[in-house]
Amino acid sequence: MSNFMSNTNPNPNKSFEVNQPPTDSVSSLSFSPKANFLVATSWDNQVRCWEVARNGVNVATVPKASITHDHPVLCSTWKDDGTTVFSGGCDKQVKMWPLLSGGQPMTVAMHDAPIKEVAWIPEMNLLATGSWDKTLKYWDTRQSNPVHTQQLPERCYAMTVRYPLMVVGTADRNLVVYNLQNPQVEFKRIVSPLKYQTRCLSAFPDQQGFLVGSIEGRVGVHHLDDSQQGKNFTFKCHREGNEIYSVNSLNFHPVHHTFATAGSDGAFNFWDKDSKQRLKAMLRCNQPIPCSTFNSDGSMFAYSVCYDWSKGAENSNPATAKTYIFLHLPQESEVKGKPRIGATGRK
Repeated sequence: MSNFMSNTNPNPNKSFEVNQPPTDSVSSLSFSPKANFLVATSWDNQVRCWEVARNGVNVATVPKASITHDHPVLCSTWKDDGTTVFSGGCDKQVKMWPLLSGGQPMTVAMHDAPIKEVAWIPEMNLLATGSWDKTLKYWDTRQSNPVHTQQLPERCYAMTVRYPLMVVGTADRNLVVYNLQNPQVEFKRIVSPLKYQTRCLSAFPDQQGFLVGSIEGRVGVHHLDDSQQGKNFTFKCHREGNEIYSVNSLNFHPVHHTFATAGSDGAFNFWDKDSKQRLKAMLRCNQPIPCSTFNSDGSMFAYSVCYDWSKGAENSNPATAKTYIFLHLPQESEVKGKPRIGATGRK
């Protein structure tokens, strides 16, 4: 962690700081699909929401509301209409929070172990939850029992959904692919192309494949079609000399379909998988980035800077530990794909 601690700046990229951040590390960030409301879940048991107002090159954040779980919260997502937030975590339940109407949160999903991932699937009008109890469950939020329980090979570590594609990453490097038009049958089970534990997944916008990130500073680009396997590749990132850091977050840009990675090295980068190049490398923050997300039109990139325990308890310093959430306004050159230099051929 040598060169990490020598860097004392949490915000070298001059991003906008979100007011009144959580009091412990952030586990997930989710923007409303309909407006610039940002939700963060934290190890302090809280789910918080801010309204983000952009005025030209300036951004202001106003804390709007919060709810409390009994234990640390690990995941969050919005309903597609932007009215409701779902959050799940170590209390083994998902709360449905009708945020916009000011309603009270209610429990809509239960597992036998902490819930690591949650996704709302508008095409099915169902909530999907992935847990360390080695199950994936689908819920109609009006009913108390799941409409379907799918056994997973191991504990759920990551999940991504772009209907009809769903990919669930579990312990032991299993990647289970589902076609949600037939969700009770595994479409395909793949051993991760990365040799180390899966940390994050993101389905391609065209649903033809997915990205997978591991704890060993590497991303895999994987196509589902057997005829496209020659296009698969992996690349290294979030490394500094012999120091290798986890890739914690993968986010596709909603317009340009390039993607961001964020890692425990405190850096976030923008990439173009089609031309196989990095578009922009941002300066390293002084703590890890455990999670990140774009807003609905890709004009804002939210990321949290806080300790993620990737270097164990001996590198945890509660006296200096501070949690930040920042908003970066990507320039087009950072997130718009471009053909590889020297590439020839017709467009």
